[in-house]
Amino acid sequence: MDSIVVTGNGPLEGQIPIAGAKNACLTLMPATLLSDEPLTLTNAPRLSDIKTMTTLLQSLGAEVVQMQGGQVLALSSHNLNNHVADYDIVRKMRASILVLGPMLARDGHAVVSLPGGCAIGARPVDLHLRALEAMGAELDLREGYVHAKAPGGLKGGMFEFPIVSVGATENALMAATLAKGTTVLKNAAREPEIVDLAHCLRRMGAQIEGEGTGTITIQGVDRLGGATHPVVVDRIELGTYMLAPAICGGEVECLGGRRDLVGAFCDKLEEAGISVTETDAGLKVSRKNGKVRAVDVVTEPFPGFPTDLQAQMMALMCTAEGTSVLEERIFENRFMHAPELMRMGAKIDVHGGTATVTGIDRLKGAPVMATDLRASVSLILAGLAAEGETIVNRVYHLDRGYERVEEKLGNVGAKIERISGK
Repeated sequence: MDSIVVTGNGPLEGQIPIAGAKNACLTLMPATLLSDEPLTLTNAPRLSDIKTMTTLLQSLGAEVVQMQGGQVLALSSHNLNNHVADYDIVRKMRASILVLGPMLARDGHAVVSLPGGCAIGARPVDLHLRALEAMGAELDLREGYVHAKAPGGLKGGMFEFPIVSVGATENALMAATLAKGTTVLKNAAREPEIVDLAHCLRRMGAQIEGEGTGTITIQGVDRLGGATHPVVVDRIELGTYMLAPAICGGEVECLGGRRDLVGAFCDKLEEAGISVTETDAGLKVSRKNGKVRAVDVVTEPFPGFPTDLQAQMMALMCTAEGTSVLEERIFENRFMHAPELMRMGAKIDVHGGTATVTGIDRLKGAPVMATDLRASVSLILAGLAAEGETIVNRVYHLDRGYERVEEKLGNVGAKIERISGK
């Protein structure tokens, strides 16, 4: 397995281009299943998860062609010949469940394996299924597969999510576009990825109102057409690279960044003493003098502080002045990076969903092991500011969510390299 070797090397200076959003692209790709006309996605990220979704769609009979080095995806589902999403593919990534709603809405039947992905808690798919049942789907769980059918087609209905769920909102939103009548989704997720999906579906001919709010209303149509749609900027990659100069010092401009995508995160950076400035090209982040101040963080659904930036924020707090408390309210079992940071000298005390971090002067480089996608990059960030060499093992997680991380950080002055495993 590959490893990333990082050596603390002082302040960073320069520009980092931010890729299209992984979580948005993984949602947009299954939208091709709703139509027999072409869907073209621009600004696509080049990640292993995108390859996994490509493999899954191709297994169903869809065509997926990568162009311009993978930044443009041309998709077509004019000849679907399989409605079974196999375990061997689905187990690699939780987003695979997003093929269920589109296939069911278009053809009235689908068989989808229960998904896998990062080991950060149970993350059940029951809300996906309950939302589809509210539209008349008949569901049966057998031998690890969801067998779904809607012989007369899906019908409009009302469903209120008991808790906010991004994936379930996305699945229900796609399915509702072809349901007969009106569907109302209450307590819906408000994430930018939801808004981006709605914009794409509208380009395909869907009738949707309310995306970005807690209530989304969809008037079903008979068919959807083709479209060309740019993938929204990845707010998690954006926040991650904003943290690099916050941890190391210096000034970095994140090209394509928008404050509206990471507002709560920016507020916490500024509270910690980091400067965040909007520019014509993106967001500029700088820490020129003094130590970072400790701040408390509570993860919440958008527009709150993102759970996917919690691990990276913890890395910053490890050398902050004072004590910070990070409370994880989205996923259980999401502090697996804490013991690895402690191997680098960090003072962290974890109790259930709360981690208390007492800042120290400087972390020490050490061999550490990545446990999930965001933990991987948090350890790299910590290594950038640590004394000596940090070796981050099992970085296959990293490649699921960050493209060319060594190149992007290296271009702003980081001393970082990938060591290929056998």
